[in-house]
Amino acid sequence: MASSSLNSLVTSKALSTATTLATVAASLMFLRTTINDLIPHQLQTLILSKLKDLFSKAQIKGTIVMLEINQLWDDHQSYNQLFKAAKAYLPTRITRTYKSLKVGVPDVDDKIAFALNSKQEVVDEFEDMKLYWKLVDNPQNVPTDAFEKSTFFLSFNAKHRDRVINEYLPHVLSVYEAIKAKQRNVNLHYISSYSQWSRKELKHPATFETLAFEPELKQRILEDIERFLRRKELYKKVGKPWKRGYLLYGPPGTGKSSLVVAMANYLKFDVYNLELARLSCDSDLMKAMTDMSNRSIVVIEDIDCNKEVHTRDSDSGYVSKPNQGMRKFTLSSLLNYMDGLWSSSGEERIIVFTTNHVEKIDPALLRPGRMDMHINLTFSKGNAFRTLASNYLDIHGDHPLFQQIDVLLEKVQVTPAVIAEQLLRYEDSDVALKEFIRFLQHKDIIIAEADNTTQV
Repeated sequence: MASSSLNSLVTSKALSTATTLATVAASLMFLRTTINDLIPHQLQTLILSKLKDLFSKAQIKGTIVMLEINQLWDDHQSYNQLFKAAKAYLPTRITRTYKSLKVGVPDVDDKIAFALNSKQEVVDEFEDMKLYWKLVDNPQNVPTDAFEKSTFFLSFNAKHRDRVINEYLPHVLSVYEAIKAKQRNVNLHYISSYSQWSRKELKHPATFETLAFEPELKQRILEDIERFLRRKELYKKVGKPWKRGYLLYGPPGTGKSSLVVAMANYLKFDVYNLELARLSCDSDLMKAMTDMSNRSIVVIEDIDCNKEVHTRDSDSGYVSKPNQGMRKFTLSSLLNYMDGLWSSSGEERIIVFTTNHVEKIDPALLRPGRMDMHINLTFSKGNAFRTLASNYLDIHGDHPLFQQIDVLLEKVQVTPAVIAEQLLRYEDSDVALKEFIRFLQHKDIIIAEADNTTQV
């Protein structure tokens, strides 16, 4: 009897539980149907995303603290480079995560810049990790004697701690270095007196886009530069200084100086204009070379006009001229910097020689390994002219008069500098092109008459 009652009770409880579960399931189905009917799909997705983010943040346990000022060794204080890197890196991420933005235009630029707002959190994503940044001014829970007490708190899931330290933070530093390189001003250095370098900002606007060269030549130069930059480890492996030499030769006005500036603006390398006539002796040259920074372009213009580098002494093989009792520097000193013992002073450098008369240069300077790439800058043809027409006349694409100009440029030799001078004379683009055609036709007639006179 008792057993029968117990079975009845269990059966009754089971039926009751089943009924309750069925009721709950039906309610959930009804609720789901109601949600689907009443709440748009995009809003549902947003809600689920927020809930997922909330649960994800609840699991966060790892935190890294970055002080603006380091105090890691005794009483030594220094700016925390990682703090600076984060401060530059995070504005590139805030446009996707901030509801309100802190913006402004710096005095030195005309572009809108973003800045961090300490009242909001920046959420960053790196591969499969979510990272939460917070900038706190004068945090009370971080003791420091530094005069600047801003601090970054970086939070993340504790299971990602090693990846954050070994992968994410190096990524932040790498982006920071790229930002610095892009924002860096290019300076022009020149020897003022006593082999001392002076400098001023190089504001020349030349770029590879504005150079009036044939497209194939520009592409070849850019590929060579990029290949050089990638090969630091290869240069180290083969025991060769990480330098690259370029010889730019051609008639005056073909764009040699503009190419140097375009390279500097592209690479963000400083330019050192080395005037050999200002050097008194070999030690001056060595001092000037060793005082140059890495990531620089060393330019020796009109190398054919420098008597110092192509007059040889019958005894020593190189010139040695007196200069107020001092020994003039020698060609051997310059060659020693190119690929000798002095070549180890500095790295990631580009050395550029320019000349209007390549045949006058001492062959010792042109040996492979000293001037790695010889670039012939010559008279303008059709493609180069189109670049100038775009630069000076805002003509993009084709123009009915271009074909006639192309034919004339095949017969008449004119440099980019001459073309630019002609195009600047007129504000109306059609008038400028017509007048330029007349200019080329006149030169063509003069050339034809000169040929006829020669034949007679």
